[in-house]
Amino acid sequence: MRSRLAQLWRSMPVRLALLLVLLFSTVSLMGLAASYAVTQNSFEAAIRADLEQDIAGFRAAPNARAVALLVDAESRDADPSRVVLSYITPSGRIYGNGAIARDDEGYHIVSLAEGRAEYDGVYLSLTTRLYGGQLTVARSRAQIEGLRTVFLNILLISLLPTVLVALSGGLYLARRSKRHVDVIGRTLDDLTTGDLAARVAVSPGWADDLQRIGSKVNQMAGAQEAQTQMLRQVSSDIAHDLKTPIQRVAVHLDDLARTLPEDTDEGALLAKAQDEVAGIASVFQSLLQIASVEAGSPKTHFAPVDLNRLCLTLTEVYDPAAAAKDQTLDSVVPDAQLTVEGDKNLLGQMMSNLLENAMRHTPAGSEITLTLYRANDRPVIEVADNGPGIPEHARTKVLQRLYRLDASRHTPGNGLGLSLVEGVVKLHGGQIALLDNAPGLRVRITL
Repeated sequence: MRSRLAQLWRSMPVRLALLLVLLFSTVSLMGLAASYAVTQNSFEAAIRADLEQDIAGFRAAPNARAVALLVDAESRDADPSRVVLSYITPSGRIYGNGAIARDDEGYHIVSLAEGRAEYDGVYLSLTTRLYGGQLTVARSRAQIEGLRTVFLNILLISLLPTVLVALSGGLYLARRSKRHVDVIGRTLDDLTTGDLAARVAVSPGWADDLQRIGSKVNQMAGAQEAQTQMLRQVSSDIAHDLKTPIQRVAVHLDDLARTLPEDTDEGALLAKAQDEVAGIASVFQSLLQIASVEAGSPKTHFAPVDLNRLCLTLTEVYDPAAAAKDQTLDSVVPDAQLTVEGDKNLLGQMMSNLLENAMRHTPAGSEITLTLYRANDRPVIEVADNGPGIPEHARTKVLQRLYRLDASRHTPGNGLGLSLVEGVVKLHGGQIALLDNAPGLRVRITL
């Protein structure tokens, strides 16, 4: 689960969504900050204009006593939390609902009632000399302070849903894009493992760039499949065309062998020539058989095959040859019968090739085991040995036609045995895996 979430967070749609959210948030913050600054300045300008208007109204009074009476009258109806009026007469008497006091912390507005309580809040004030006294009018900045809360609420209401919607959209697009990328990835994996018929199933709902990538992958796969089929056809045609002349050469050599004694130099040379021709004929026969298997033509002969009996029979057949090389050949077969729809001869040849390879490439004293069992409701065949094995980097290469390891260059064989095994496995809809037997090689075939 964590790995899937990590892949989503690393995906390009999520990164683009985060980038767009960051960009939109920055623009929104800048816009709201500018709006807040403009609105704040407008409110302060309006308050200052009201203060100047208030001062102008008091200036209309004819003398200090009239100003004092006017301030005293208006202060009775004024809310001190909004407006504070104060007039200090030339004699030092204070009229109004508050007065400005100063201490070490700065200016404060205190009530003129008993107790001299200090008013809370922030005020904008305007003070002027009038008729020998001092007139002060202060208006609360509560509206401006409340404006900050309003803008914070607007920011949360507008920005938070946008962030959530953008991230949700990014995650949705990322998961959708990941599914499409996984389709392309699985197709590439199939092509890498040799399934040249694999194609990307491009649907109309895909993005244009992924559609182009999928089409290019299909185009590449089609070209690779056509080229591979052409090469296979060429090898099959060559094998088919040369099969008859080689058989004729073999017949002529057999006829010549009847006229030459085996104990002469000519007879020994003729025997070597017959062995070489037989090897060449075996190569061409294997190539033709692989081509037939890959074409799928043996499927017409599919029938139920008893794998238990087939494994036991092959063990009995190859046990004398293994004993002659001082090797041990065992079979492990379950009591329950395992059957599969297939070609009995091809399945038998497949297991024969695996047993012959194990016997050929392991030294004397080696142990070879043919195992049959069921896993995930599918029959599994394993041929394991404790010989030198195959290096991990070469396990896919040995399935190619005519490929041989350097250590096997001087042993009998033509490099087509495992290619035929793979062809038979694919014909039966199975998988083949070459594993480390620590030591040795374990070939696992799931049908």
